[in-house]
Amino acid sequence: MGTKSSGRPGGNPALEKFQFTTDKDESCTAILNLRVPPSMLAKLKALPNWTDRAREKLSELITD
Repeated sequence: MGTKSSGRPGGNPALEKFQFTTDKDESCTAILNLRVPPSMLAKLKALPNWTDRAREKLSELITD
């Protein structure tokens, strides 16, 4: 426990300007851990917009 005050008194008044926003219907806050071979992960991450594309495929998988 230190004696220095942590943070700024009153917080950051312009915080809303820097907060994350999304255009999706539901924010992506849940975390999914999936083990894959390193070569597969490298190929996946090389794809443009790989996170959105992976979410699309997962959505297709569970709605079929």
